Amino acid sequence: MPTAARHGMGVITYSPLAGGWLSGKWRQDADLPTPSPARQRLADRFDMSLPVNQRKLEATEALAHLAEDNGMTLIEMAIAFALNHPAVASVLIGPRTQAHLKSQLPAADVVLGPAVLDRIDEIVTPGTVINPADSSFVNPALEPAARRR
Repeated sequence: MPTAARHGMGVITYSPLAGGWLSGKWRQDADLPTPSPARQRLADRFDMSLPVNQRKLEATEALAHLAEDNGMTLIEMAIAFALNHPAVASVLIGPRTQAHLKSQLPAADVVLGPAVLDRIDEIVTPGTVINPADSSFVNPALEPAARRR
């Protein structure tokens, strides 16, 4: 992201709701949703017996409280977080239904202040992937063996 910004390039991000984790359905006090057949193929991302997914649930809960405390939905905050990054040119949202779209569109008008951004960074440290199974692509050029130094 810093490289793109430094060279005046825009980044297109995807999955700002983290595969549904930031949709508001995944809460500690709620019945957790049964993953769809497509999501079931990605069992490691949704298996609540795994400690990393319990950590994701804790982070999701903290982010949901932060959003609520600041007068927005978790969906709005998650999408706005991606949209408000200076290197981001566009965010691919991918709603499945009209209701999903209606819940996501208000994020276009949300501006996150420094205090909210700082708190998000405290909840999930920038650059952290809580569950390695969530990484959709591992760039082989960034593996130690491929680095020049």
